[in-house]
Amino acid sequence: MRSATPAYAGDAILERELKAAGSPYDVAGVRALLAGVRAAPRGFDPEAWLGLVAPQPTPGLRAQLVALADTLDMGMSERVPSGAAAERLARLRAELAARGVDGFLVPRADAHQGEYVPANAQRLAWLTGFTGSAGMAVVLAKEAALFVDGRYTLQAASQVDGTLYQHRHITDAPASDWIAEHLGKAVLGYDPWLHTPGEIERIRAAAERAGGSLRALDSNPIDAIWTDRPAAPLAPVVPHPLRFAGKSSPDKRAEVAAGLAKAAVDAAVLTAPDSIAWLLNIRGGDVPHTPLPLSFALVHRDATVELFIDKRKLTPGLDKELGNGVSIAAPDALGAALDRLGSAGKTVQADPATAAVWVFNRLEAAKARIHRAPDPCQLPKACKNAAELAGTRAAHRRDGAALTRFLAWLAASAPQGGLKEIAVSDKLEEFRRGGEFFRDLSFPTISGAGANGAIVHYHASAKTERVLEPGTLYLVDSGAQYLDGTTDVTRTVAIGTPQPEMRDRFTRVLKGHIALALCRFPKGTTGSQLDALARSALWQAGLDYDHGTGHGVGSYLGVHEGPQRISKVASAQALLPGMIVSNEPGYYKTAAYGIRIENLVLVTPQPAEGGERELFGFETLTLAPIDRRLVEPSLLGAEEIAWLDAYHARVRDELTPLVDAATASWLAAATQPVAR
Repeated sequence: MRSATPAYAGDAILERELKAAGSPYDVAGVRALLAGVRAAPRGFDPEAWLGLVAPQPTPGLRAQLVALADTLDMGMSERVPSGAAAERLARLRAELAARGVDGFLVPRADAHQGEYVPANAQRLAWLTGFTGSAGMAVVLAKEAALFVDGRYTLQAASQVDGTLYQHRHITDAPASDWIAEHLGKAVLGYDPWLHTPGEIERIRAAAERAGGSLRALDSNPIDAIWTDRPAAPLAPVVPHPLRFAGKSSPDKRAEVAAGLAKAAVDAAVLTAPDSIAWLLNIRGGDVPHTPLPLSFALVHRDATVELFIDKRKLTPGLDKELGNGVSIAAPDALGAALDRLGSAGKTVQADPATAAVWVFNRLEAAKARIHRAPDPCQLPKACKNAAELAGTRAAHRRDGAALTRFLAWLAASAPQGGLKEIAVSDKLEEFRRGGEFFRDLSFPTISGAGANGAIVHYHASAKTERVLEPGTLYLVDSGAQYLDGTTDVTRTVAIGTPQPEMRDRFTRVLKGHIALALCRFPKGTTGSQLDALARSALWQAGLDYDHGTGHGVGSYLGVHEGPQRISKVASAQALLPGMIVSNEPGYYKTAAYGIRIENLVLVTPQPAEGGERELFGFETLTLAPIDRRLVEPSLLGAEEIAWLDAYHARVRDELTPLVDAATASWLAAATQPVAR
């Protein structure tokens, strides 16, 4: 923790310190840089940005920069001020009328279509007050509607004024249906940076059914009325060391380029920052919990890359480390680069599932030949190399030790009473932060006691948090970002003595978890073909859960990563060796309790003696005890009990050397064999 910040001495003193340190910035440049720095998450080292101003800032410069930063506004508030939502909606309608359109689409999205959206792209939250991670508003001249999924219906009801916006379930009453019913012969505007082609095609069809039309706008009208909109985030972009990445950027670029050449493609547009981070072995911090440098790129079939990024966030020397094969330009130069490809008659690959419709519109206008295909970095990024796998195994051991210390603390502290969800999750984060290579949580911890555990994507707040009370269940879904791996684990813990129904439901979830952990499957199998294994025991009792069973996980990248997944939704992507995926069946009893058991697993070859087909299976990566008090042994078969006992023996053997004596004693008791 740094010492108390000195007072800011003024621009003249700062100007002198900048010159003394040889900084390329003047005071105005520093203030512009700081606007972006303050718009980015604080990160593991909240003063890392100082190196962007000067490679080696003097003590005097450091003190004045920190003092100046502390005088600046943090930017966007999480909540819309009372009465502001109606005023903002009225201003938007006036702006739309001035532009000659009758309505506008406001998705919770940015130009990269990512899970986490920077503050300057939180347009839906600024307009409506809704802060969930998925949703869209449709604003017309006389009415408006907010569309969210089942995770956020309660949150939307509490955050968004129902007299201003009709509340709709995005699955049961999709936006396209509402538009077809309400638009009429009007013109509906949209920002082409914030939608994929498929989304726009569906909405265009709906508008035409209503007798109206859809129009792409040159700029976002919300930006014109959002007078205190935060700057684009500027977090330092750093190299990701080869010992963690496992493969050099030139080797990765050559691999991707070979794929483009095979497909007769001249260049591919990369709009997903995680793909760019993987390809160039760089990491950033522009969005919460995922080390992404927001940027765009073009990768060419000769293995060269054009990186479109704000140069101010590149740490000194990074451009040289990227090498001659990577050129750097400003983000707004992407359009001209696409134009050049089109005018040269090139074939350009873009991913319709992740790239904004703006990219396709620009390529079409430039008369480029468009090759619609998945992002060429997705699959090689998903299949981890040997160094990445060694790193993730090490990260999971350290993470498991931190989680086990937490579970031991919880077992000792819960009987004393008074524990609340936020304090408990803060304690878990405290244990993790002491681990080697820790950089951040991999997502906001889901800490749900009692009925709150039944809310799948619950986020504890001072208004909603509960006490962990005897006779209830506590669900904690958490993870961390380490330089050598990304973790995600869920444990459900009995507080006091669990009821028989809780034990029954927990054991059925456990049976599904074990079924996936033990399964072997032939090459070519997709996650959707395995999903039923995790649900079967619940189905037999007329139960189910309404989320996917597994998502892909990155290597010090996104905790949610494609193209692999395990879910009811059909998937064309086969599970391949090196892919990491979660195994997380659950059960949720509304207003009562929630249960989820989640481990991360690795797809590995598992040949069968005398077998005729190439077989794969799963290696469990996560190491943490499963609450045996919630297990009903009579519901488990011999093979299932053997798996649980073997898993607990492995957890005990690998984690005991990493924890203190008191935790080791608790762990020894928590991992004893199941008694039938």
